[in-house]
Amino acid sequence: MKYSLRRIRLSYITWFRYTRFFNRSMTCSNRHLAKWGLRTGQFDIISHLKEGQRVTQSELANRLVVTNSNITQILNKLEDAGYILREQDWKTKYISLTPKGVALRNEVVPAQEQFRASQFAHLTEDELEQLNQLLKKANQGVYEE
Repeated sequence: MKYSLRRIRLSYITWFRYTRFFNRSMTCSNRHLAKWGLRTGQFDIISHLKEGQRVTQSELANRLVVTNSNITQILNKLEDAGYILREQDWKTKYISLTPKGVALRNEVVPAQEQFRASQFAHLTEDELEQLNQLLKKANQGVYEE
C-alpha cells in the first residue's frame, strides 16, 4: 500500500513523539526505582510474581516488557539479591518470590503504580482511555517483516 506524504510525515512525528515519551518515561522510572536498587526490567519481574506462586520462566518471559535474551541476566541479579528463588524441575525452571522479595514487592509496586499514574496527570481520565484505545489499535498494525 502506498501512503500520502502527509500520512508518512504524520506517522513519523507520531512515532517520534511516542518513542521520546517511552524513552523519557523509562529513564524517569529507572531513577524512581533506584530508591529500591531496581531497574524497570527487575521491577517488571517482581510485579508479575505473587506471594506463594510459582511461575515458569517461559510463562514469565511471555508476560514481560523485557526480552527473552535478557531475562536470565535479570533473574540472576534478583536471585543474587535474595528476592527470588529459581527451582529446576526436569526441563522446567520455576520462579517464585522469597520472603524478602514479597516484602519488596509489597513496598515497591504501589509506589511505582502511583509514579506511573503521575506521568499521565496532565490527561483527563477520558483522554487516558482514548490514548489507551489508540495505542491498542496502533499495536495491531505492528508486525515484523
